[in-house]
Amino acid sequence: QVQVVESGGGLVQAGGSLRLSCAASGRGFSIDTMGWYRQAPGKQRELVAPVKDRFTVSVDNAKNTMTLQMNSLRPEDTAVYYCRVEASRGGYKFQYWGQGTQVTVSS
Repeated sequence: QVQVVESGGGLVQAGGSLRLSCAASGRGFSIDTMGWYRQAPGKQRELVAPVKDRFTVSVDNAKNTMTLQMNSLRPEDTAVYYCRVEASRGGYKFQYWGQGTQVTVSS
């Protein structure tokens, strides 16, 4: 099993910043890829792609950690943010999700 833990969500005013972190660990597993997703109320979960001057994703492959630096936040960025991990073991591939962290941007 791979444990995926996110942290760093919270309430912020529009125009503010937040930094989310994700750490993955699993004995005997190779962590292959990590990515951020988000799900707003009533909407489907979507990939969080890098946005110049707004969203920056950084991955430390040696430590199996990932951060999402979010700047100039907007109310429409309000969502639960999830870390998704693809891992492999014994020739098999698996995906794991963190529990999610709430980001709320007030106007």
